Amino acid sequence: MAAPRKYPPELRERAVRMYRTSDPKPQIKRLAVDLGVHPEALRGWIRQAEADAGERRDRLTTAEREELAALRKENAQLKRANEILKAASAFFAQELDTTRRRY
Repeated sequence: MAAPRKYPPELRERAVRMYRTSDPKPQIKRLAVDLGVHPEALRGWIRQAEADAGERRDRLTTAEREELAALRKENAQLKRANEILKAASAFFAQELDTTRRRY
């Protein structure tokens, strides 16, 4: 289970909206202090919002991140199932081996 988030989603949305609608753009550090959040947290939120809006190409969008996490989870499940099937086939191959002596 994921750790609880330190800042509520409403605060994140409001902080990003305040930054994006301000003209001129305020310093991230000053805005973070005013809102009571860590400057690097605010910087990350702004970058993610820019990626979601298609303004940045160096980060995955939220939807892409969710899809990647789901695919990684599915891949891990398939790998576990594959290992189980390999072990089962090896076990049954030994049982069906006619050259092996049975006592």
